[in-house]
Amino acid sequence: MKKLIAIVGMSGSGKSIASDYLESLGFNKIYFGGVVLEQIKERGLEITPENEKKVREDLRREYGMAAMATILLPKIKESYKKQDTVLDGLYSWDEYLILKEAFKEDLKLICITVDKDIRYERVEKRTIRPLNRHEIETRDKVEIENLAKGGPIAIADYYLLNNGSEKDYKTQLNKILETIDKTKGEK
Repeated sequence: MKKLIAIVGMSGSGKSIASDYLESLGFNKIYFGGVVLEQIKERGLEITPENEKKVREDLRREYGMAAMATILLPKIKESYKKQDTVLDGLYSWDEYLILKEAFKEDLKLICITVDKDIRYERVEKRTIRPLNRHEIETRDKVEIENLAKGGPIAIADYYLLNNGSEKDYKTQLNKILETIDKTKGEK
């Protein structure tokens, strides 16, 4: 039985680590943020938090709050027909509703959580798109208030606390995968 898993959580929680790990296990990874990055490049802009925010909000104005899911839905359907698929960066409630309608109970959400101070420290130290404390606080506020990011986090099927080591994190993720496999096997 193929799996379709969306990884949700706030910036810096470890979504990319989880998605990359699942990819290493044979999942096809579809990165929602890739839509934004492609648009930034097409517009000839520099990849900055400000440009990411502007393009994200432009796409949502054009396509609605389900923009990324709407744009990626054909690619997701095609991938899921062939293999296990992980969606990295599902944000809005509307995106969740589009995917839930398309995939019903096959879609599983894993929410990655981490204590805020640890998350902020990790975001400040990361090599790809680091943000200072003010920038990450601003991004959190925008994602919660303007992008409806809280809904998918609140409705997730599984929660993984990522306060420890990467090894512990992957161990927890493997346990969730086993649970999903067991649940799919019971159907």
